[in-house]
Amino acid sequence: MTEPRPSYTDTPTEVEMIVSAQPRPTGHPGYSETLPGLEESAEAARKLVRIALAAWHLDSLIDSGVLIVTELVANAVKHTNSRSIRIVVSRPSRQFVRIGVVDTARVLPEMTKPGVDLLTSGRGLLLIDALADRWGTDMHPWGKQVWGELLCEAS
Repeated sequence: MTEPRPSYTDTPTEVEMIVSAQPRPTGHPGYSETLPGLEESAEAARKLVRIALAAWHLDSLIDSGVLIVTELVANAVKHTNSRSIRIVVSRPSRQFVRIGVVDTARVLPEMTKPGVDLLTSGRGLLLIDALADRWGTDMHPWGKQVWGELLCEAS
């Protein structure tokens, strides 16, 4: 039997932020955080992106990074039944910052086609496509990670 998804009222008003950092081959730590699969988690995700990009002295990428993670969180919450999501901010190479959201759904995201009513919904992947230098989905046996990468100066 599946437990019902938590609702906004099931969570405290403040989310305690526990961030893990892992060394990477490029010498930059990766930042990640597991959050409830709720819309309210977007604010904690934005904070994590701001912290990581500021730590790497990539302030010029903060606005785009925040928008990307906001849309990724919204898609994971809206289109999956994941009780929790994982936000990952990493440097896969010296040239790129990767911002990803991991969920437990094994369904690939679909980009809305132009012409569909985009006034109320369906803009998430279009925004990610416009903001990110590249984006994609990594499938795993337990779910997937949808990510966007931003080009940065080598440090």
